[in-house]
This record gives sequence, C-alpha cells and structure tokens, in this order.
Amino acid sequence: MIAKMDAARTEALQKLAAQLGVAFRDLALLQLAMTHTSFANEAHGHVESSERLEFLGDAVLELAVSTYLYQRYPEMPEGQLTKVRASIVCSATLAELATQLHLGDYLLLGHGEEMGGGRTRQTNLEDVFECVIGAVYLDQGWPAANAYVRRQLAPQFAQVSEGNSVQKDYKTQLQEVVFRQPHQSVEYVELAESGPDHDKRFRFQVVVTGQVLGEGLGHSKKEAQQHAARLALQKLQKA
Repeated sequence: MIAKMDAARTEALQKLAAQLGVAFRDLALLQLAMTHTSFANEAHGHVESSERLEFLGDAVLELAVSTYLYQRYPEMPEGQLTKVRASIVCSATLAELATQLHLGDYLLLGHGEEMGGGRTRQTNLEDVFECVIGAVYLDQGWPAANAYVRRQLAPQFAQVSEGNSVQKDYKTQLQEVVFRQPHQSVEYVELAESGPDHDKRFRFQVVVTGQVLGEGLGHSKKEAQQHAARLALQKLQKA
C-alpha cells in the first residue's frame, strides 16, 4: 500500500504539486513518488516504494525527449540524436533539476538513509525526478506527462537549439576524452557489493585501455561508476 498521508503531509504535497505545475487527481501517486526504498523497507513490506514508478518514469522521460528531438531536428542523424538525448537526460542534469524543484525536501527516507545525507544524494534526486514523471503519467496520461517533461527540460532544450553543449555526466565525459584516440577502451569492473538490501554499497573501478584509473563507491552501481569516472577524468587532466 502507499504510505499514509496525514493532514500536514497532504498540505505539503499539495504545495509541491503547485510548484510542479501539476493538478494531481490522485495525490497518493505523488506520495508514492516520494517514497524511497529505505522507508518502505523499514515499514517491513507494508508500504510500496517508488522503484516501479521510477522504471515507468524513466521510460516516459526517454520517449518525451526522443519525440521532441525527432520533431525539432528533422535533419539530425540517429547517432547525433542519441548523443544529444544522453547529454540531456544524464544523471547530473536530472539531479540538478530535482534540486531546483526541492524534491529532496519531500522524500520519505529510512533512518539510515536520512542520516547518510539521502536528501541530497545525486542518485536519489535523479530517481525522484523520474518518479514524478511516472506519477504524472499515471495520473493524467501521456499528453500531460510529455508537456511536463518539456516544461522542466526547457533550459536544456534551449541549449541544444543554441548550439551549446548540455551538461554531461562523468561517464560520458570520460568516454569522449578516451575515444579521441584510436584503439582505446573504457570498462567498468564491479569489485564489491555489501550491505543490506535497503542500504547497499557498491565499489567499481574504471579501466581505460588496460589501466586502472579510478575506483568509486556508491549506493547504486550507477553512482559508483560515476565516482570512478570522475577520478579517472581528474587523472587524465593532470597527465
């Protein structure tokens, strides 16, 4: 079931919905979007987490961005469309947008995640941004969800229109730097996984053409890989 909402929580979510510019028919969907796995786990299975909603929101986000780019740039080849889309929906961009919308303030977190700075963790912010998209889609359908995505990503779309580069995540940046030279490769190797299901820790190393250039830790594989890529970029920049 979805986490219960008292009067104060309902009022807070109504305020958030107004900030998002979405008149939710079912406010419980927004509550679900804010329910982190750690909170659901501490409820011992009695509360549904936002994981499935994130899965849906990610798909809607990709379709909305793909549709916009396809229609806006009819002459752009498929390979370039793919690169531009990846730069727009990268982790850093989505987390930044979530921060601007203050989504972290409304997250329902377990005690450990709260104490560990979960409200500002990049992966949590990226995920909740996608969860909100999923909630809008379920509540109001594709037209509203598509319009919401276009509204929130308007600054990123404008950068593309002006020929400026959109913010890229560390993995994308590293790949572009490495592949400037022929016969180069980038590989992410998982070294360890630890912790309970609600508080996993992952360790990854990034191997560039056979050489280990960085190791990263994170609460998800994606976060650990991003941290490893950031360290590898720093080493390459100093070389």
